[in-house]
Amino acid sequence: QVPLVESGGGSVQTGGSLRLSCVASEDAAGKSCWGWFRKAEGKEREGIAKIDNFGAIRYAAAVRGRFTISQDNARNTLYLQMNNLKPEDSGMYYCGVVDVGPAYCVPYYDDMDFWGKGTLVTVSS
Repeated sequence: QVPLVESGGGSVQTGGSLRLSCVASEDAAGKSCWGWFRKAEGKEREGIAKIDNFGAIRYAAAVRGRFTISQDNARNTLYLQMNNLKPEDSGMYYCGVVDVGPAYCVPYYDDMDFWGKGTLVTVSS
């Protein structure tokens, strides 16, 4: 059973929108911290958003105000609504889950228990 499966990536023009989904298996479900990461070509992986089991949300500065992370606990699904996309947003987007306290559920925390294989986002100018 695959722990996490992302979907929703695609190709859009600058200013467009995409909605990513991350569906968790039973093994990955129930973690206290869920997050989205991305990796652009030639760059390091970047944590962009986290949500904890209390609903607290943290964003990286690069996406704050444009991206919205949310969680459907009933379906064990994580979402990332991405608006006003820019070419620099292009890359592979990954979800990850981990059991950590609220203080650690921040965008840059990347020691996740499970990772998805990613979904590709391409933003053209």
